[in-house]
Amino acid sequence: MITLNQMPDNNLGQIPVTPQVAPPTGTVPPPAQPVTSTVVQAPTGSGGNFLKIALIIVGIALLALGIFIGARTLLSRFGTGGQVTLTWWGLWEDASVVSPLIAEYEASHPKVKINYVMQSHQDYRERLTNSLAKGEGPDIFRFHNSWVPMFRKELDYLPPSVMSPSEYSQTFYPVVTSDLTSGTGMVGIPLEYDGLVLYINQEIFDQNAKSPPTTWDDLRQTAISLTKKDEQGTITQAGVALGRVENVDHWQEILGLMMLQNGVSLENPTGKLAEDALTFFSVFSSVDGVWDATLPPSTAAFAAGKLAMYFGPSWRTFEIKIQNPNLKFKTFPVPQLPKTTPNEPDISYASYWVEGVWARSKNKAAAWDFLKFMSQKDSLEKLYQNEAKVRQFGEPYPRADMASLLSADPILGALMNQAPDAQSWYLQSRTFDGPTGINSQISKYFEDAVNAVNSGTPADKALETVVSGVSQVLSQYGTSAK
Repeated sequence: MITLNQMPDNNLGQIPVTPQVAPPTGTVPPPAQPVTSTVVQAPTGSGGNFLKIALIIVGIALLALGIFIGARTLLSRFGTGGQVTLTWWGLWEDASVVSPLIAEYEASHPKVKINYVMQSHQDYRERLTNSLAKGEGPDIFRFHNSWVPMFRKELDYLPPSVMSPSEYSQTFYPVVTSDLTSGTGMVGIPLEYDGLVLYINQEIFDQNAKSPPTTWDDLRQTAISLTKKDEQGTITQAGVALGRVENVDHWQEILGLMMLQNGVSLENPTGKLAEDALTFFSVFSSVDGVWDATLPPSTAAFAAGKLAMYFGPSWRTFEIKIQNPNLKFKTFPVPQLPKTTPNEPDISYASYWVEGVWARSKNKAAAWDFLKFMSQKDSLEKLYQNEAKVRQFGEPYPRADMASLLSADPILGALMNQAPDAQSWYLQSRTFDGPTGINSQISKYFEDAVNAVNSGTPADKALETVVSGVSQVLSQYGTSAK
């Protein structure tokens, strides 16, 4: 249990073991009724010829029926049987990155053509929503793992013939199975994975002989000791970027992580556990003074070498390196609460993008077949290599059986090592889902709560509006719990 110095009533509680969502069982169609025929004994004589002719006719009919059924199966799998064109809306990746894999698939599937369109992240969710509503597709589209409630009616179910529920749950991390289970099936295939990790400034830690913190209490004490201020009390070197919402990038994931680790139901964030987590988040600014509202955004502060510890996803590395190529830093797993038993799992926070298939696409089977190809080990390795040609590293692998390929990486290793115990929720940053999106609306309620606590409002009062607001947003999208 975390001990908050000067705030004995604000201790974070213990982590519950969150049950894994069992993969859905595929629906098996009933067996076809056997074709039966009654053979009447023909009289001897010329009637024997009639019987032979009848049997030949029946045989031809059965053969024709088999050909018809086989043709229908192929047509249902790849559309009309002619040229199939799939439109794929992507994010972040230039066409040059995915084109080699598309060409490889098209070479083995000459009837399928894939048109990849890289979309801008600005207004992406609204544009995608409008395009699907107008019946214009696309056949395949990228969406955030927290967007399932917003696109539930437009997402097709992954056919068991492409990937069974058991194969799915064994292939991807448990959080993926949990996030993408909707109704009676899975609604997406991820080609990447990401989540919150702890960045440390290696030079600051080495100069002060500090070790990366593994618990929240360790992190708090380390942040206090590494914070420097001038004679006027202005922070010149911040220990950690926590406690504010206006200049702490990814505060949503950090606060969500703290609450999940403390056993809070984010669908109903009420009670002492939620109050303690909210208070603990704010204490770094309101009590410890290791971060304040006058500082630049946390990513920029870390890149400038003025911040000892920073929370962010792995992709922030690219921005940091662009701003300061000489900065020495590493990533580590996020801090945890002290364990009461050795078997208690760690909890990290996931945020990643997924490929889905439009439920009204005329070529759904071909779309799923292509995504199955893209999610194979060989394809993901090639995709990673293509991405690594244009930046420091590619998108982290979403497959659990590929974690060892990146576990020793100085940036991605921490992410891969904590992925098996990751959880996620709708409290997410930088999904660009627009003002009416589930992430934006829920974030606003928690933002108001943090600001209220920083202004002196008791945490229980600040959370009252959050509870009612979250319930309203979830009801708007037809969900009350994950």
